[in-house]
Amino acid sequence: MRAGHAGQAARIRAERLLRWYPRAWRDRYGPEFAELLISDITERPKAPSRTLDVARGGIVARLATAGLAGVAGTGQVQVQARASLASLGCCQAFFLLIGAGMWSQLAIGWQWSAPAGAATMTGTLLMSAALLAFIALMGLAALPYAGTVTVKIARGQARGLVIPALVFAAGVTVAFFGGRHFGNGWPGTGGHPWPGGYLRAGGHEWIGRGLIPGGLAAFSWASTLSVTTYWLHPAALATFPAAELAWMAASPVALACAAGAAAALVRRVELPARLLAWQARLAASACGLMLAFFAGCGCWVASGGQGLFRAGAIDAAGIAALAATLAVAGQAARHARYGLPR
Repeated sequence: MRAGHAGQAARIRAERLLRWYPRAWRDRYGPEFAELLISDITERPKAPSRTLDVARGGIVARLATAGLAGVAGTGQVQVQARASLASLGCCQAFFLLIGAGMWSQLAIGWQWSAPAGAATMTGTLLMSAALLAFIALMGLAALPYAGTVTVKIARGQARGLVIPALVFAAGVTVAFFGGRHFGNGWPGTGGHPWPGGYLRAGGHEWIGRGLIPGGLAAFSWASTLSVTTYWLHPAALATFPAAELAWMAASPVALACAAGAAAALVRRVELPARLLAWQARLAASACGLMLAFFAGCGCWVASGGQGLFRAGAIDAAGIAALAATLAVAGQAARHARYGLPR
C-alpha cells in the first residue's frame, strides 16, 4: 500500500511538473517524459534542481511554440515563421494601444498651444510620423491574409478560419464605432490656433491645428480611454458617465479579441514561402517604426514637457511597457526570418 501510495504521489508530482510545457509538446512527448520524471522522483523525492530544470525547459518550449526561441527543424520553417509573425502581431497591437494613448495626450495639447521646447516638438513630430507609418504598414501586412481568408471562405475551404475571422471582424467593428462615438467628447475640440495661426520652428511655418488631424486624434483618444491612472482612483472614476465607464472596460476587451483572432489567423493561414519572407521583411520594418516611435517618446518624457505636454508617471510606465514590447517584437521578427527565402 505504501509503495502504491508513493507511486501515485510521484505520478501526481510529475503531472504537475509537465504543466510547465505547452499542450502540443505534452501531447507528443508527455507520456515518455512523465515516466522519466516518476522514476527520478522515486529515487530523489527532494530535488529542487529537478524542478528548476523542468521549469526552464518548459519556458523554453513555450517560447519556441510562440516563435520566440529555438531554430525550426526540417519541415517546420514555415510553422515557426507563422508563430513568430503571430507573436509579433500581438506585440504590435499592444504597442499601438499604449503608444496611441501617449500620442493622444500630445495631440490634445497640440490643439491648444505650441509644444514648449525643441525636445517636445521633436518627440511629437517623430511620434506622429512613426505612428501613421506604422498603421499603414500594418494594413499592408494584413492584405495577403485578408485575401487568402476571403478566397478560402468563398471556396468552402475555411476550416478553422471562420470563427477567428468573425471574432476579428466583431472586435474591429466594436472598436471602430465605439471610438467614433466617444470621440465626440474629445477634449481637444475647441482648441484655438496659436498666435497668428502659425507655429514657427526651424525657419518653417506650420499651420496651427492642421498638423495633427483632429478626427484622427479624437479617435485615438477615445480608443485608448482605458489607458489611464483613473483606475487607481475609484472615487474620481465613479464620477464618469456610465456609458463612458462601460466603454473604458469594453474597448480593451474588443481590441484583445481582435488581436487574438488575428494571431490565430496568422498561425493557420498557410502563405507561400516567398510571401512569408515578404511578411518577415515588413515585420523588420515595423520594428524600425516602433523604435522610432519609442525614440520620440523618449525625447518627450526626458524633457518633462510643460503645461498640456507635461509627462507624468503614467508616461514613464508607458515608456517601460513600450521598451519591453519592442524587445519581444524584435525577437519575434528575428526568428520569423530563419530559413525563409531571402
